[in-house]
Amino acid sequence: MQVIETLAEGLKREIKVVVPAKDMEVKLNERLADVKDKVRINGFRPGKVPAAHLKKVYGKSIMADLVNEIVREQPTAILAERGEKSATQPEIAMTEDKDEAEQILAAQKDFEFTLSYEVLPPIELKSNKGIKITREVVDISDEEVNEQVLKVAESARSYETKKGKAADGDRITMDYVGKVDGVAFDGGTDQGAELVLGSGRFIPGFEDQLVGTKAGDEKTITVTFPADYPAKNLAGQEATFDVSVKDVAAPADVEINDELAKKLGLESADRLKEIVRGQIESQYGSMTRQKVKRQILDQLDEMYKFETPASLVEAEYNGIWNQVANDLAQSGKTFEDEDTTEEKAREEYKKLAERRVRLGLVLSEIGEKAGVEVSEDEMQRAIYEQLRQYPGQEKQILDFFRSQPGAAASIRAPIFEEKVIDHLLTEIDVTDKKVTKEELLADEEGEVSEKETKKAAPKKKAAAKAEAAEGEEAAAPKKKAAPKKKASEEGAE
Repeated sequence: MQVIETLAEGLKREIKVVVPAKDMEVKLNERLADVKDKVRINGFRPGKVPAAHLKKVYGKSIMADLVNEIVREQPTAILAERGEKSATQPEIAMTEDKDEAEQILAAQKDFEFTLSYEVLPPIELKSNKGIKITREVVDISDEEVNEQVLKVAESARSYETKKGKAADGDRITMDYVGKVDGVAFDGGTDQGAELVLGSGRFIPGFEDQLVGTKAGDEKTITVTFPADYPAKNLAGQEATFDVSVKDVAAPADVEINDELAKKLGLESADRLKEIVRGQIESQYGSMTRQKVKRQILDQLDEMYKFETPASLVEAEYNGIWNQVANDLAQSGKTFEDEDTTEEKAREEYKKLAERRVRLGLVLSEIGEKAGVEVSEDEMQRAIYEQLRQYPGQEKQILDFFRSQPGAAASIRAPIFEEKVIDHLLTEIDVTDKKVTKEELLADEEGEVSEKETKKAAPKKKAAAKAEAAEGEEAAAPKKKAAPKKKASEEGAE
């Protein structure tokens, strides 16, 4: 077998592989000898079938199997011998001429095929000692914990029916029918809906017009949907709601005590505070981790400059762009709405894709050299988390992971990345800095990854996340076109 390099340009490689016809014939004869004692052909005793007849009957199918085996096995062997790693699955090209293919299957012509691929660039790891980061830490006060506990208590507040007019803070129960130009619209009707006046859950002006109503009242409310309302057919439209008030209830006093905790399924108020403190710590810890990771990746981005495989960048870019297109379609916005153009947005996302690929390769190399591994238990826990997000679809998801090799890799990659970050934190210079929660949650516009995200459109979309920005929230799913605000604005605890 001959292996001839026909292209070596940057990271691109093209290899011509030639398997002589005589070598193919030798392999064919070996296979025929192996099946000679196994086949049963009418008119011949077992093991006595002439070789020429075997070749006539089985030769073409055996040669086809040989061709498939060579194409399946040799690319990996060739790359290993050359000491190269392909960025993606090598593309294989062979003759499409029918007559030529018949000659190859008859062992009358050399079997030739071409491998085209991009190699992963060699990465010479540098010392991590020069990486310096600041880890922002927030001290959680008892006051903040109590504020959050109070919000929890308010969400569990009970209400008692009252006589008289509804005031801010009261809960009303109502039926309503929403209309635009006198015609009821989909999603604008509800019965037995509960609304706490002053909560801001419904579109502006709706709740204000219910103040002063009482049980049994019928009222028509006129409001205008916000211009950015998710349902495009309602955005900016004036609408009326025919409201029938069924009940008015006043809020009971809120007390932080063991009784409240038990109502929430906990044994005591102290346990409630403990859980709330843990949730706050987790929230701030996630933000701290995000900023730490961002600093590390920004500095790695400055340390490593090399050509990235175009195929990987293109795949990353396509994934980002598809999400951007979906987000724009769902929001009804255009690039002009985001103060940019499609051309500029594509350029920015291309840069973002290249950065993410380069950092991914660097982290992979660091992790490999450090012996970082993702255990089977970690994979199982991650898959279980996926299952929890889609109740009722567990079987389909498991079947997907079993049938798609790349699916498991998509689960493994973020776990591996976080473990590499953990490894780097043991080697770099980390300085803790006490900050307020406002400082922790503030954007740092001077950071590279933030610049990348802010220049691109649309803003604050999941697709625009840099590798340095861990877990930016995606747009909230579209809700039905009731008089509520978008889900992201409701602020439910």
